[in-house]
Amino acid sequence: MQRRNTMAETFNVVVEIPRGSKNKYEVDQASGRVFLDRTLFTAMGYPDDYGYIDGTLGEDGDPLDALVMLTDSVFPGCVVKCRAVGLYHMVDEEGGDDKVLCVPDDVRYDNIKDIDDVSKFHKAEIKHFFEQYKALEPGKEVMPGDYFANAETAEKEIKEAKERLAKSQNEDITL
Repeated sequence: MQRRNTMAETFNVVVEIPRGSKNKYEVDQASGRVFLDRTLFTAMGYPDDYGYIDGTLGEDGDPLDALVMLTDSVFPGCVVKCRAVGLYHMVDEEGGDDKVLCVPDDVRYDNIKDIDDVSKFHKAEIKHFFEQYKALEPGKEVMPGDYFANAETAEKEIKEAKERLAKSQNEDITL
C-alpha cells in the first residue's frame, strides 16, 4: 500500500455554493451569515462545490476562491479540509479572479495530486462554466486569457493570499 503524501499543506474551504446550484450564495465575512447574492442568468449550475479558502485575501479584495471536487456535494457554510491540486486563472470585469482547485484531505482522493490528474473532461467543464456563467448578466463579462496551472502555482497563490490578509490586518491595526 502506498503511503499518503503528507507533505501537501491542508487548509479549510468554506463552501458557499453546492455543485449544480444556480444560486450564488456568499458568506458575509462580518456576520458569518449566508446570503443569496443572485441567481445565475444562464441555464447551468456550478461544476463543483464552490467557496473560499479561510484566512486568505485574494487580489480582488475577497477571500481566495476555491472549487472543491467532492463525490457528494455539501451545504452552504460547511467547512471542508482540503489540499490544492491546481488553479484556474480567469479575468472578469473586476480583473484577475483565480480559483484554487481542491480535493478533500481524504485517502480516497490521494490519486489526485496535481492538475494533470484532473480529467480533461472535468477541466473542460470548469472552463466552459466560467467562460459562460456571466454571459447573460448586464454589466458582467469574462475576458480571454484563462488557463489552468499546477498545484505548486496554487500553493504559491494561497501563501501569497495568506500574507496579503496578514498585511491588510496589520495595516488596519496601525491606522
